[in-house]
Amino acid sequence: METRSDDLYPTRLERPMSRFERLDPIVHSTGRDRSDGPLSDTDLARYERDGFLVFNQFLDPELVRRFREDLRAYENDESVLHSEGTITEPGKQEIRSIFGIHELSERFDRLTRDPRILDMVHQLLGSDVYIHQSRINYKPGFHGKGFDWHSDFETWHAEDGMPRMRSVSFSIALTDNTPFNGPLMLVPGSHKTYIPCVGRTPEDNYQSSLKKQELGVPSGQDLNREIERHGIQAPTGPAGSLIIFECNTLHGSNANMSPWPRSNLFFVYNSVENKLRQPYCGNKPRPDFLGNRTSTEALTPAWSRDLHKVG
Repeated sequence: METRSDDLYPTRLERPMSRFERLDPIVHSTGRDRSDGPLSDTDLARYERDGFLVFNQFLDPELVRRFREDLRAYENDESVLHSEGTITEPGKQEIRSIFGIHELSERFDRLTRDPRILDMVHQLLGSDVYIHQSRINYKPGFHGKGFDWHSDFETWHAEDGMPRMRSVSFSIALTDNTPFNGPLMLVPGSHKTYIPCVGRTPEDNYQSSLKKQELGVPSGQDLNREIERHGIQAPTGPAGSLIIFECNTLHGSNANMSPWPRSNLFFVYNSVENKLRQPYCGNKPRPDFLGNRTSTEALTPAWSRDLHKVG
């Protein structure tokens, strides 16, 4: 595949290419806009250094309980189970992920537009935003499989056509995240370096990659270099905790070998100035539930008394 002239982050290549320093800012807002928001100067400096932030007990426990009730209903809903946006574990019927979660429920939709969340997103991305992707990841006790090391941006760039690093993920724990139930693992500082990956992307790669990702995974040599340099952190915390992580931060998770399930919500925000182009891997675009091309108008805040930050 020939590299396009507008491709600043080549990947899925025939031959290895050296990693290089990212070309985009980490925090995109400047001046007064940078300081006008809920994230402090210390928060922003930590985000620029590590590529992620952690806030324990972000959501009220009662609201978390209501979300869990909604999710239990989805698990027993045949139409949800058999929808294209529902991904099951390899070789099993247990749910691994449900995509487009904000379109299933008004409560989830309001949460994506909670003013406290949007204010943080605007501070980080420096513009209006829309939902690029939303999902819930399940890890049932004893059976939940892991997720290989990867940068989300590498996949979104190659397979969705996201041109620049101007998106961010908000992950909200709906169950306690412990050291034993496969918590999210991140490589702090890895977001500053872009790692091109090798291997041509087959059409409809998502149908297998969402169960087990093999393409878009950095080589063992590159992973070893990043982890030796930066280490690994696995934030844990009670249900309702929030992890914000930059789109190029290397992350993954282990299998859940404990009896305690783990469920996390993910909302991915993309700048309205960073809308998707044709996929850089040369294939047709993935479905909208993975890379939204339809509802890209700027999100407006949704005020709700039951969405509030605790502590």
